[in-house]
Formats: sequence, structure tokens, C-alpha cells
Amino acid sequence: MADGPRIAIDAMGGDSGPAAMIAGASRARRRDPSLQFLIYGAESQVRAELERNPGLDSGVMICDSPDEIEATEKPSQAIRRARTTSMGMAINAVKEGRADAAVSAGNTGAMMAMSKLALRTMPGIDRPALAALLPTLGTNDCIMLDLGANTECDAQNLVQFAVMGAAYSRCVLGLSSPRVKLLNIGTEELKGTDELKDAAALLREADYLPFSFDGFTEGDQLSRGNVDVVVTDGFSGNIALKTAEGTARFVTDLLRRAFKSSLRSKAGFALSRPALNLLKHHLDPNNHNGAVFLGLNGLVVKSHGSANPKGVANAIRVAATMVRNDITRKIGEDLDNFRAHAFANEAAQ
Repeated sequence: MADGPRIAIDAMGGDSGPAAMIAGASRARRRDPSLQFLIYGAESQVRAELERNPGLDSGVMICDSPDEIEATEKPSQAIRRARTTSMGMAINAVKEGRADAAVSAGNTGAMMAMSKLALRTMPGIDRPALAALLPTLGTNDCIMLDLGANTECDAQNLVQFAVMGAAYSRCVLGLSSPRVKLLNIGTEELKGTDELKDAAALLREADYLPFSFDGFTEGDQLSRGNVDVVVTDGFSGNIALKTAEGTARFVTDLLRRAFKSSLRSKAGFALSRPALNLLKHHLDPNNHNGAVFLGLNGLVVKSHGSANPKGVANAIRVAATMVRNDITRKIGEDLDNFRAHAFANEAAQ
């Protein structure tokens, strides 16, 4: 088995703990036999799950960790226990170069705090951002950031998010020149906050970067497929994400209730089951799982806490794809290019 990306797994995070995380790693290994894993967690529980997943009988190192981060634990408390918890040890493996990326389904706030402290932000990045894939009606998913890491952002932060999101899109979606838009209350240039207007002006001038800035987009256009990267602050981004997730659940629950309302409806359900299965697959969050902390000197992927093994495998796939595409280097090159042009423009004025 050829050596592939080494992924550090926090086995104790998420709703199902080691059962989902290790089954997900096994599923990911079946897709990509070159993957290597460092699994952090209670050794007895990890070994029990490995026995249930014989596909992980090689290329795996168990790293016993005495503690785990609780779902309700405050980031300030979690940081103090980073050295002894499965999450903190997995992130530290990236810092020390023993792993290429870390994946956890645990406490998001704690994960962000630990990652920022251990890995630090890249040169030219003021704040890291949380990015994730959203399903659309287009030919590919849409990347949205920030999704909650930064509640308040200035124009420079939004520009940095755009650069990072575009690089992520090129790596994960394979787009050579992704379409980038800023989330706003309207598409007209005069609408929005000063921060949005200033960021738009800077992005319009950055036509030398490998993405296409297409102005503003509204919330009702996120799923239409006419944008590849949506940029916003973490406050608006988190609200938009949770609203989209809630709407998807509302639609599926409404359909389920409607099809149970009468015998005729049940007959209609039987006839439309193939189409409904396609809808279910498209809206299933496990098929889009794997949010990424962009802007750090290392790769960290957040799996949804309720993700099943398929969802965990997708998060691992995202991590491996970013490792292979060297996304940190690509973001750095784009940022250097942006700063060089900005400096040249200032010198010319």
C-alpha cells in the first residue's frame, strides 16, 4: 500500500464517538487505499471499533488519549486541556508534522480555539475562516465562508476570505476560475454595509487573481448554482447556513407528512419514490460533510457532530484532497500576489 496523506482522527468527538469516526475512516480507506491514519482516543474503545472494521488492520497508529472535549465545554477551558485530549492531540500532530491534516466531529468552538493557538494564522491572514460545501442546482456545490468563526469582519477580512475560498474551490471542486460573490441584501452596488462596498471595490480591482468576482448575491440565490464561492462574515454566514439546513429539513418533513395523509398519497409516494430518493441524496448533509478552517498553518477539517460513517468518510476525503492539492501553498501564493499588486498601486499614487 503506497503512503498517502496521513490523517489524524479525533475518535472521541461527535454524537457517536469512535463508532462513526472509525467506520468512516474504514469507508474512506476503501475509496482510497493509500490513506494513513493516526487515531486519537481511549485505546480500549478504539481497538474494539478497529476489530469491527478489518479494512483498517494496517496503516493505522493508535494514540491513547486520556481525555476528551465535551460538547458543551467552553473554548477557554478546552485550551487548557489541549495536551491530554483526543482533539488537542490530533491537532498537535499536524503542528509537529506527524500528520498532514486533522479531522474531528467535536466541539466547534474548542476546535477553532485549539487550532488557532497550535497552528497560528498564515502570513497575510488576519483571521481564519470556516468554509463548507452547500448543495446547489448547478453542476457543482457552492463553497461558503465564513460560517461562524468571526462575527464581525472588515473589508480586508472579506477579501482574504475570498482569496481562501477561491483556492479551496480550485482544489476541491476543480474549478480553474471560480465565480466569487459577496452575500448582501441586494445585488445593486449601492446596497450593503461600508465593509461590503469596500471589499467589493478591492475585489473588482484584483482581476489578476485566479477567480472571477461577480459582485453581490442575495440569500435566495445560494442554491441556484450561479456562484461557486459565497463570502460573508461569520454572523450572517452562520444564520444563512442554519436557515438553509432548516429549510431542507422542513421540505423533507413536509413531503413525508403529505405522503402519509391518505391512501392516494401513499400510492403517489410509491410512484415517485425514485425522484424522492434523488432529492434525499441531494439534501443529505452527509454527502456535503467536511467544513474546513482556512487560513491556518496546517489543515483542520470539522465533521458534523451527527455525521454517519458516510459523512465522516467525506470529511476525510476533503482533508486528503486539500493535502494532495497543497492548498496552504496556493492560498499563500494568491495572498502574496494580492499584496504585491496592492503595494504597487499604493506606491504609484
